[in-house]
Amino acid sequence: MINAWALAAEVLYGDMDKTYPIINPSEMKLRDKTMKLSEKTLTLLKNFSNINQSILFKQGSSLRTISVMKNILAEATIDEDLPTDFGIYDLGQFLNGLALHTRPELDFQNEGYVYIKEGRMRSKYFFADPKVIVTPPEKEITLPSEDVSFTLSTDQLDKLLKAAGIYQLPDLTVVGKNGVVKIQVRDRKNDTSNDFAITVGETDDTFEFNFKVENIKILPGTYDVVVSKKLLSRFTCQNYNLKYYIALEPDSTFE
Repeated sequence: MINAWALAAEVLYGDMDKTYPIINPSEMKLRDKTMKLSEKTLTLLKNFSNINQSILFKQGSSLRTISVMKNILAEATIDEDLPTDFGIYDLGQFLNGLALHTRPELDFQNEGYVYIKEGRMRSKYFFADPKVIVTPPEKEITLPSEDVSFTLSTDQLDKLLKAAGIYQLPDLTVVGKNGVVKIQVRDRKNDTSNDFAITVGETDDTFEFNFKVENIKILPGTYDVVVSKKLLSRFTCQNYNLKYYIALEPDSTFE
């Protein structure tokens, strides 16, 4: 097989009389089965490991995961093109193994496991049976309605989650009242609990959309948020090609 890069160079610069190097088809196939993961992709995977410790990778550039309780779904598009389908039971462990290296290469030429290689170092990591992994539905997720929308900045998200930690508040509520939309962290079961709130928009509606803080497992960033009164929300990240679908608590209201 002709080396296309060499041929293109000769077309541009002349000297068409050279003999072009030959690429062995088996060597090309081997190259197609090796890859490296970018820091951006590793960051996404670390976040996904907080949603579900296991993940089923699919061939291509799409990553998807869902929590075991099926109340959080995340999907992202990455720059890399995964060469095959494979399951990882303990994603945190897999990522920690990658961290033993500086810039490891993943070699998928063998069925059932991947080689993690760099210089003189090599790890052999076995895949998990897909049947033991909770996976997202194959069909595309859409909101049943789009009733409230606002933008949540990186700083606002950071302040809300920090306040929830400082005051030990388990609930996050998107409140529409008196013409404004605010996000409040509080303990809904305690009338005398501390709280913290940030105004994020305006509205003509009255509503209370309740979330558990523990379900806001999203990467730091700015998000376009859309909430459906049918108890589902979508957080679209402006910093990554990334979306989260997070279920609301059943006692949420919309008037």
